[in-house]
Amino acid sequence: MEVSKLKLLNNLLIALALTLPVSLAQAADVKIGFVSIAKILNSAPQAEAASKRLEKEFAPRQKGLVEAQKSLRKLEERLSKDGAVMGDSQRRSLEGDIRNQARELKRTSDEFREDFNMRRNEELGKFQKQVLDVVNSVAKEEGFDLVINDGATLYASPQVDVTEKVLRRLTAK
Repeated sequence: MEVSKLKLLNNLLIALALTLPVSLAQAADVKIGFVSIAKILNSAPQAEAASKRLEKEFAPRQKGLVEAQKSLRKLEERLSKDGAVMGDSQRRSLEGDIRNQARELKRTSDEFREDFNMRRNEELGKFQKQVLDVVNSVAKEEGFDLVINDGATLYASPQVDVTEKVLRRLTAK
């Protein structure tokens, strides 16, 4: 029984050794490209335009938050400066105002952050679809079998980097 297992293992190893050169030869014919998504996000005009749209859309709310923070700071300064000479009811009233404004500021800030993140994700999703469409068209036109991005790539030589081609097309749109 042991002899038949050894023969089977030997035959498998021989078959594997014979197919290995064929697999390597086939792999040599594969054309692979690389795209740096980070570079595209930093360089493409669409990313900059999306950033400006978000900035314009959220600037008024951001300004309101800054004003609310300044108002709260003034109340806190007034309490620390004049609190010792205020009457009890006046000090308690001011402390209550400070607590209410701080609570309202936190709520408004949280809403702002949530709304901003949601809109940023929408814009990013649109841009990612656009980038993917361009990457796919470059890959098909230039005969790439595989295009990878920098999310999981440890090394990419300049020969396989198609980032500039993708950026040129995005810039042209």
